[in-house]
Amino acid sequence: GFRIGVLSHFGRPKGQRVVEMSLAPVADALAALLGQPVAFADDCIGEAAADALSALAEGGICVLENTRFHAGEEADATDFAEALAAPAAAYVNDAFSAAHRAHASTHGITKYLPTYCGLAMQAELDALNAALGAPKRPVVAVVGGAKISTKL
Repeated sequence: GFRIGVLSHFGRPKGQRVVEMSLAPVADALAALLGQPVAFADDCIGEAAADALSALAEGGICVLENTRFHAGEEADATDFAEALAAPAAAYVNDAFSAAHRAHASTHGITKYLPTYCGLAMQAELDALNAALGAPKRPVVAVVGGAKISTKL
């Protein structure tokens, strides 16, 4: 059997708990979307996370609290990554837009668990491979971002 723990970040709380940046509403929205109960853990590590995950029925889902409530997240801290991995058997990254970040929940955790990409991540990678590997001509590239000098 399996249980699903959902890790995510929201906002820039700078390692502090900020009530407005809690992921509790995400658990409620996900439950409504799926039409099934979704648990919420008041922390993403430690007893709160472990207890919430172990209480799930087979196939159950639990949204864990905002990873950025811990300074170790953005610092890619080894101890925080280990704590994130502790209750898990595998890690699936489906956050293409955050995959480039060297954070504990996207990078560090992969040192402690078998790691896979999710369906949305795979679709993005397939699209990139198709566009870069065998583009249909003519080709137009749109380059953007805050630091254009690093793109050219």
